[in-house]
Amino acid sequence: MPEAGPADPAYRRIVLKLSGEALAGTREFGIDPDVLKRIASELKDVVEVTYVAEDGEPRHVQVAVVIGGGNIFRGMSAGAMGIDRATGDYMGMLATVMNALALQNALEREGVHTRVLSAIEMRVVAEPFIPRRAIRHLEKGRVVIFAAGTGHPFFTTDTAGALRAVEIGADCIMKATNVDGVYDADPRRNPSAKRLTRISHLDALSHRLQIMDTTAISLCMDNRLPIVVFDLAGAGNIKRIVMGEPVGSIVTS
Repeated sequence: MPEAGPADPAYRRIVLKLSGEALAGTREFGIDPDVLKRIASELKDVVEVTYVAEDGEPRHVQVAVVIGGGNIFRGMSAGAMGIDRATGDYMGMLATVMNALALQNALEREGVHTRVLSAIEMRVVAEPFIPRRAIRHLEKGRVVIFAAGTGHPFFTTDTAGALRAVEIGADCIMKATNVDGVYDADPRRNPSAKRLTRISHLDALSHRLQIMDTTAISLCMDNRLPIVVFDLAGAGNIKRIVMGEPVGSIVTS
């Protein structure tokens, strides 16, 4: 990543990992339109951040999103319905496409050009995922939403987020949660839990901190990709992180 100046963004190409549950807001399932609109508005603010590149040309911060489907269907719970895990995971992937289309619609209502790229081909509603195509969309100032996870069962959307971030050469992956960072214990159960502003990938794995699944963290560690864990409910947090403000926790090499 190029070194940032004092007024430059700290991260110029990001992948935002959103859970499906984040779109549900306070609902038990489905999509809360107010939450969807707020997320779209915040992403618009990030895309509008500009800086001067090394060639002297102005550039926009590039934003990609990986979205889950837990607000609609979760593959890991399919067994309770007598559905085998692989089939359940494919059903969960289709749920992520529904969320991706909803977020695309919300972003375009904000005037942000957006493309959905799916790991499972469905050309009527989304483009097939091709890394070079995704990068080209980003370079043209479009928000890219990666849907359908990795396209394979038994992998979470956390792993899909890490994989896509590595494939497109992102500067970091931002993990949106409902807490304000990484703690050494569950802060909802342990009031004395301490927030860790910075931790290594290896420590996150060895202490089994519930940041992402182990496959995702290992992939980030092997590729020296920082993970920024933050509270999605904090207004403007995404842009603040992009600009280098100390928000949440960072997992780094």
